[in-house]
Amino acid sequence: MKLAPRMIQSMEILQLPTMELQERIDQELSENFLLEQLQPDVGGSAPEETDGEPSISEPIDALPAKDVEDRELVAGDDNNVSDFERLLEISQDWPDDNYTSGTKPSGNRLDEEADRQHDVMANAETRPQTLHEYLLDQFHYFDSSGLTREFGEYLIQNLDANGRLQSSLPELVQVFGRPISQEQADTALRLIQKLDPPGVGARDLRECLLLQITPETPLRDVLYTLISQHLDDVIQNRLPLIERKTGYPMDAIKSAIEQMRTLNPYPGRGFAQAPVQTITPELAVDKDDNDKWVIRLLDEHVPQLRISRRYLQMLEQNPDPATREFIKRKVESARWLIDAIEQRYNTLRKVAQTIVDKQIDFLDYGPEHIRPLKMEDVAQVVGVHVTTVSRAVADKYIATPRGIFPLKRFFGGGTTTESGEEVAWDIIRIKLKEIVDQEDKKDPLSDDALVEELAKQGYQLARRTVTKYRKALNIPSSRQRREY
Repeated sequence: MKLAPRMIQSMEILQLPTMELQERIDQELSENFLLEQLQPDVGGSAPEETDGEPSISEPIDALPAKDVEDRELVAGDDNNVSDFERLLEISQDWPDDNYTSGTKPSGNRLDEEADRQHDVMANAETRPQTLHEYLLDQFHYFDSSGLTREFGEYLIQNLDANGRLQSSLPELVQVFGRPISQEQADTALRLIQKLDPPGVGARDLRECLLLQITPETPLRDVLYTLISQHLDDVIQNRLPLIERKTGYPMDAIKSAIEQMRTLNPYPGRGFAQAPVQTITPELAVDKDDNDKWVIRLLDEHVPQLRISRRYLQMLEQNPDPATREFIKRKVESARWLIDAIEQRYNTLRKVAQTIVDKQIDFLDYGPEHIRPLKMEDVAQVVGVHVTTVSRAVADKYIATPRGIFPLKRFFGGGTTTESGEEVAWDIIRIKLKEIVDQEDKKDPLSDDALVEELAKQGYQLARRTVTKYRKALNIPSSRQRREY
């Protein structure tokens, strides 16, 4: 099956979240001179309609037939390349949007624009220092020979985001590119391991933790023994075995493990500046006068569009066939974008309203009352393909009285209880966590025992299913949860 360009654009627009849709519209506004953004009135939010120009709510088909006839896009891969050349040729006879015909922009306006750009650059946030830059600044204070210094800088550049070496030291020596002795390589690595943050330059977890132990660290001897000789036993919570092997009392072992939790196994992560994602809800749900949950779109961030009648009048007056063809294609492109945005809003509203109608208990009583819901169920009600529902809910958020949630949060499978009631997997996970939180930590429940506890509450599940959800919730095994 071949997809028409208009269908492809509609699918792309439907999948875009609010901010990306706004960027797409801004890009179209800069590329298509026929598109204009409606400005709200000073006293209210209603967009300003002037000169009878068609807006997003006014179809182009309502214009005179001679303005919109033969609106098909011209085939050919070179159209996008020639658009700009044609625009340069015909724009010489057109008045500029920024000033009246015959009037040149003043030098003051250019100066003001330059000042605004300078202010933007001056107020731009500076780039945070990376881990490698921070370590190189410290490393240069060491008094080391030229080859050792160069290899140390090479090692710093080969540290991963956690601050550890990505390869073994002999391998790095071989690929360094210059002959260097093993003693010089070890010296360079020892210098790096003295840098801040403590633990950087380690080759594994054990070495990373040992590098952070100082003479002032409480229980230093016990902690050093546990990390260097019994780290696997500590991870598996085999404390009685450690007690028998080391002879340390249980209280000292538990205190040393608590001290071990203050060490940082990933010293380089503090420099990883993950971008903070701004969540902008696209929809909101509230109760109307009839006490029914109703969806409303929050589209204040998305500009409303219209097509400039000025250029449509030029289409009537300009006899040049190439110019008329160029404007017609821009009109069609603008119309496609406006229609795609309208269709996006309509589809998103119908899909979200169907989801809300299926998840009334979630809104009334809380997340523990969410119901199993599949995208196929919503697609059947709305009358669209399931892939359309998937695109509609992708990266979209809804504001509810219980918080802001992604639309995908309301989808999920479930199971059937002994009474025949369908229960979502989210509820099973909540029940599983409650059982684990209430267990006796000195005798924690095994996965088989968790299956029995869930069965007592009417949830019949296989052991492998319980194990899968326990791991998904980051709940350790019964041996690791045991307290001595």
